[in-house]
Amino acid sequence: MDKDLEKLTPHDILIKYLSENKLRKTPERFMILDEVYKTEGHFDIEWLYQRLKSLNYNVSKATIYNTMEVLTACRLVIRHDFDTARATYEKNTGEGHNHLICLMCGKVTEFKDVDLGELDDIAAAESGYEIFSHRIYIYGLCPKCATKKIR
Repeated sequence: MDKDLEKLTPHDILIKYLSENKLRKTPERFMILDEVYKTEGHFDIEWLYQRLKSLNYNVSKATIYNTMEVLTACRLVIRHDFDTARATYEKNTGEGHNHLICLMCGKVTEFKDVDLGELDDIAAAESGYEIFSHRIYIYGLCPKCATKKIR
């Protein structure tokens, strides 16, 4: 996350983004943001929809999809596509980590971010990009599936 944004709360960041982009500040957007920030780990839209329903919130899937696009655009949420049918999301804590994805069962395991500063520097120098972050997805077999494969 940007150093300037680190001092702001998720609500502050969302308000700033909505104002700058002339978008409405609806109670649903803030309710979804709050629930996302209470959630640990990865989730998909269907899980979030069921969670909100269980809390007696009356919100449509379309509203959730649209809000997740906004939350992703303002970098409060990270969207992952782990080669599955559904996009997966997680709150952006600003702490770097990467993902191991099992090709058989789809299990996702997080591992600590490694220092890729040199790679970021090379990419920035060659492309002219201002680098904000990077993601690493490593695909393989989890220990359980690797054992099944051997049999």
